[in-house]
Amino acid sequence: MSGAFSAAKFTTQPFLSTPLPPDLTTSPSISPAPPHRSSDPPANSASFFFQIESPRRSGTVVAVSDVVKEKKSKSTPNLLITKEEGLVLYEDMVLGRAFEDMCAQMYYRGKMFGFVHLYNGQEAVSTGFIKLLKKEDSVVSTYRDHVHALSKGVPARAVMSELFGKATGCCRGQGGSMHMFSSEHNLLGGFAFIGEGIPVATGAAFTSKYKREVLKEAGCDHVTLAFFGDGTCNNGQFFECLNMAALWKLPIVFVVENNLWAIGMSHLRATSDPQIYKKGPAFGMPGIHVDGMDVLKVREVAKEAIGRARRGEGPTLVECETYRFRGHSLADPDELRDPAEKAHYAARDPITALKKYLIENSLASEAELKAIDKKIDEMVEDSVEFADESPPPPRSQLLENVFADPKGFGIGPDGRYRCEDPKFTEGTAHV
Repeated sequence: MSGAFSAAKFTTQPFLSTPLPPDLTTSPSISPAPPHRSSDPPANSASFFFQIESPRRSGTVVAVSDVVKEKKSKSTPNLLITKEEGLVLYEDMVLGRAFEDMCAQMYYRGKMFGFVHLYNGQEAVSTGFIKLLKKEDSVVSTYRDHVHALSKGVPARAVMSELFGKATGCCRGQGGSMHMFSSEHNLLGGFAFIGEGIPVATGAAFTSKYKREVLKEAGCDHVTLAFFGDGTCNNGQFFECLNMAALWKLPIVFVVENNLWAIGMSHLRATSDPQIYKKGPAFGMPGIHVDGMDVLKVREVAKEAIGRARRGEGPTLVECETYRFRGHSLADPDELRDPAEKAHYAARDPITALKKYLIENSLASEAELKAIDKKIDEMVEDSVEFADESPPPPRSQLLENVFADPKGFGIGPDGRYRCEDPKFTEGTAHV
């Protein structure tokens, strides 16, 4: 598939957001795409990967359907996934949904503090991309990061404990909901402010390229995924990093989780051109839109984008049109979105659709999927019990990783952390 993004010349055929044209139904979709954007071009146009012509690189364009047809000819007819792959996808998506539902319960019971942003409805994006990665590949997330962490392999116990603020959490209780991190799993953090993670992801991709080309580590083909939302795509960091990644052909995929709403601001009201994928070609990289409620479509696009990055062919911008089933955070009563819009997307639940696809194509039985549901329920319950019984971080941990000078403000003359001294906070009200 090294030529999957290559074509004789650049073309400016219009881009289709949704619905997909008949030729794309050759890829076995698990659900129809919703016609919702007022800016959508005509229904007879097609979705393409774009790369603009420039003095430095030749133009490219290829229909997603052509990619899918070529891959299908080399694999099982009419199916994009094996039974084993389908069960992995289903289990990961169910884990994400069940975990987030449990988070809502624990938040309202007072077990979690601060803002908690849930991922319900967007599972096809996380699963479709992250389950294709190697352990050495990196993921950079947002404040909606719990499910990205789970997909990358961080144990449910470690994520739930972090949400509870316990010492057994993946950040020892100091990160909380918006700052999941695991060096072991190359999860490089959730970030509370939009756009913060994109430069970090670009730096991680640069590291991979530097190791391979300068340090001559031939086996270093590591790829970075940068996840962010539609509300981030008008920010400076986004444009600066797209430029840098394209200029240096960095092994990174920019994944836009376009859930149509930036807190309470409709995406259509917030940007001059709501088709985010178009910003890719402006910097000389392919841009593509995909139905983010369909894990199989997401997975096929992810394969191509990750493959390009791993082969040294540079970055890709992927816009996944998805929808969150809950408010912006658990503190959001979610009164701004049209109930009809919410009902429309609820009917396109990506987990329900995948379950239907697996059964109809004899990839799994109802009993097998119920066994997975039961397994996940037990795993999530176990994570809550583990987190609840885990100890809080010691006071001595409070100032760790804050002061560079071990003899500075954080540690007293006796070598002990000052926060361990009961008199440490005395008089602070008068300061």
